[in-house]
Amino acid sequence: MLEALKQRTLIIGNTGSGKSVLAKRVATSVDVPAIDLDSLHWENDGFRRKRDEEVAKRLVRDAAATPRWIIEGVYGWLAEIAMPRATTLIWLDLPWTACRDGLLARRRRHGETDADLANLMAWCEDYWDRQTSSSFKGHSRLFEGFPGMKLRLNSREKVNQFQTTLCGPEAHL
Repeated sequence: MLEALKQRTLIIGNTGSGKSVLAKRVATSVDVPAIDLDSLHWENDGFRRKRDEEVAKRLVRDAAATPRWIIEGVYGWLAEIAMPRATTLIWLDLPWTACRDGLLARRRRHGETDADLANLMAWCEDYWDRQTSSSFKGHSRLFEGFPGMKLRLNSREKVNQFQTTLCGPEAHL
């Protein structure tokens, strides 16, 4: 598994599930760059203005064309672009309570207001009801269709066990 992780790993999951933290820790452990789909979807390192969709897709294609990476994010429509080049797919399929706790623990990363955080929490909670590519249904479709090595982690404990095995005991979310 370690060899596949060293090549091109795609991490998907709901907002607050720990994708960014896992990607950074795994990337450090296997010495590959970590790429957050938020940075390709939004302009100016914030959540105020979406990048033009075609530009975002091109940025993902360019990132996925490199030899080694870990790409993570909630946006299924962008993850689909990287998926054909991925050697490993990890789905953080955590329950709402774990995602909520993850959101509350990280607080505001990019200057979000209270209203922004409330909107994000509502969007995150709706993950299981939405019918988009960035939902449980969309991620399930991506996971089921992925032909390579894949891992579905459905609890914070399983994520921590995976990180401990790969990165050592100090690597808990």
